[in-house]
Amino acid sequence: MSTETMKAIRLHAFGGPEVLRYEDAPKPALHAGEVLVRVHAAGINPPDWYLRDGFRSLPEDWRPAVPLPVIPGTDVSGVVEAVAPDVTVFDVGDPVFGMVRFPGISGSAYAEYVAAPAADLARKPDGIDHASAAAAPMALLTAWQFLVELGHDAPNPFQSVPHRPVPLAGRKVVVNGAAGGVGHLALQLAKWQGAHVVAIASGAHEAFLRDIGADAFVDYTKAGTADLPHDADVVLDTVGGPETGRFLAMLKPGGALFPVYPLGFSGTDDAARAGYTVSTTQVRSSGAQLAQAARLLDDGTVRVAIDSRFPLADARGAHERAARGHLRGKIVLTVTRAP
Repeated sequence: MSTETMKAIRLHAFGGPEVLRYEDAPKPALHAGEVLVRVHAAGINPPDWYLRDGFRSLPEDWRPAVPLPVIPGTDVSGVVEAVAPDVTVFDVGDPVFGMVRFPGISGSAYAEYVAAPAADLARKPDGIDHASAAAAPMALLTAWQFLVELGHDAPNPFQSVPHRPVPLAGRKVVVNGAAGGVGHLALQLAKWQGAHVVAIASGAHEAFLRDIGADAFVDYTKAGTADLPHDADVVLDTVGGPETGRFLAMLKPGGALFPVYPLGFSGTDDAARAGYTVSTTQVRSSGAQLAQAARLLDDGTVRVAIDSRFPLADARGAHERAARGHLRGKIVLTVTRAP
């Protein structure tokens, strides 16, 4: 273990945001296939608070063993400080971003330094800052793997067959939770793919969602049955859960419902008998896919919205903001160091 230290957020017990402790921690050692990243910003994602509370939202037999203390987080943007001898794709000084070791609990992104597999990283787009780059990886990869390309052959923990995105050009795509982290990026990817996109969110987000490309908008707080689409080819439900089946009524025959969080929904077989597809997957780290998406971030085809920024030392405040919900885009931790 390294004798050098850095500042990091660590958990010594599970619980609410108050268990996030800003303290000294060992600076990570570099192993084969890795680069050491000096972190400029880290993104906040739902798996971070699942880890923080001991995965209580998951079925008991799904909860991973978590050795404490642990540093939460997966999404980072920063600058390469060192590279392992076998790494040839990055050099010291390269700006990079990525989702580190997901699915898993060892991303350790809430820190001044992260040792990350080179395969999980891509070069940061020059056209965006580190905060925007840190906000992107998990949400962008989730939208990409659901809608554009799965990009891996790992077993799907949620269903017996791989998830298969469907062609979107000329199709009607509904995005529920469109103002959130995954939602606002999925909306833009669907537009890039040539879809007609209907965004569902609260009315406060209408102008924002139309500005990033929504062709139509539904305020879920006011919508009646007549206001809802009934001829969608695809519904991406970024909220998911037991009630995701209500979106089947929006699909045309043969349409597809993609719940990002499928736990609690048991109607997949009934939907298949009715001629619909219900399919989901688990997002996985992919520097290669981020490298493709980086071009869209660089030229402004896809824009990352930041709901709020907090210093690393105030990770508690960031998690408290997340708990209040109704996010527009992503929450980001910024990392600064004393001179």
